[in-house]
Amino acid sequence: MTVTDLPTTGERADLLQSLALHRGFLRHTVGGLTDEQAARRTTVSELCLGGLIKHVAGVEERWLRFVVEGPAAMHADPDSWTDQFRMSAGETLTGLLDRYADVAQRTDELVVTLDLDVTRPLPSAPWFPPGARWSVRRVLLHVIAETAQHAGHADIIREALDGQRTMG
Repeated sequence: MTVTDLPTTGERADLLQSLALHRGFLRHTVGGLTDEQAARRTTVSELCLGGLIKHVAGVEERWLRFVVEGPAAMHADPDSWTDQFRMSAGETLTGLLDRYADVAQRTDELVVTLDLDVTRPLPSAPWFPPGARWSVRRVLLHVIAETAQHAGHADIIREALDGQRTMG
């Protein structure tokens, strides 16, 4: 089953179109880069373009597992936190983009089928209020915001790398 096989209108179509737009900006920003360029840090932060693709794919995947499985799906190894922002030995930009495309397809299929009003308790974390719950809709809005924010980061990193900009 693919998203194009299912009728998507209204709110679901809007959510999917917004997410696709920001994914497209992010993917466009890394277009034409070598693996070395994608792994290069161009600012004082730890971020590199390949790492941003890796991070956004991981975040999207984890949040969509959360809406299906609940808060236990959000568990992540604290030691791997910084690794998600950089390309590891053997990783390629093409491989990271392929994984991101797979994650995106699974997300899109879920958006078409899930009840957007279902809520899940957020995992215990200092940045979430105790007892807070998010709906599937709220999770999707968060994923869209996260993707858009990191597309902006990617634009800055790319401009510092070779002067190219996604827009403008």
